[in-house]
Amino acid sequence: MTFQELIEKGGPVMWPLLALSLLSLGTILERLWFWARILTKEREIIDRILEAASRNWDVAAEIAGQARRQPIGRFLYAPLRLANPDPEVFKLALESSADEELASMRQGDKLLEAVIALAPLLGLLGTVLGLIRSLSGIRLGDLGTSSTAGVTLGISESLISTAAGLVVAITSLVFYRLFQAFLFNQIKIFRKAGNDLELLYRQEWPKFGINRHSNAIKPKIDSSEPSDR
Repeated sequence: MTFQELIEKGGPVMWPLLALSLLSLGTILERLWFWARILTKEREIIDRILEAASRNWDVAAEIAGQARRQPIGRFLYAPLRLANPDPEVFKLALESSADEELASMRQGDKLLEAVIALAPLLGLLGTVLGLIRSLSGIRLGDLGTSSTAGVTLGISESLISTAAGLVVAITSLVFYRLFQAFLFNQIKIFRKAGNDLELLYRQEWPKFGINRHSNAIKPKIDSSEPSDR
């Protein structure tokens, strides 16, 4: 059976199923490319930034700035770009950046969820319509005669749409679960990297205080002499 014959025998619902399959395929390919770029460089970026932070925070900020094309780079750069933040502000910047980056990693999830829900229903609808079409021409007196021989073939063809809907939904579900596993792993990686960077900062904070950057605010010294009483 050719692709064209499959579409014709599956009925009119095969066209929306085809549209859903193309949307799902495009989303899957885009997400695979997205995760491939992240997972291949992430560990190296984290190690470089943490190693630099243990020696020089300005160098760590520069390395994180150069890695802003990666989510982990933008995540770690968010607190490092601040001028002399308080440890609590440093932590807040990490948390805010993590929420933003993890939200961007969920792109495409809603589309895959819609395909997973709609594809089987459309397939079932096509089967019901096919059964109605096949059984509508049967009369009670034709049962058991040769005139009903084509009904079996019509019923088998009406099941094509259900099979197509299940294939689209199952394929989308497999990749959806894979992307969810990647996301959960990213949550652990972000939490670990953020905690390590925050711990280093809290350890160094008492040493350099507000004098880390050249634009740090210095306290004013009142040189006026006390008045004589």
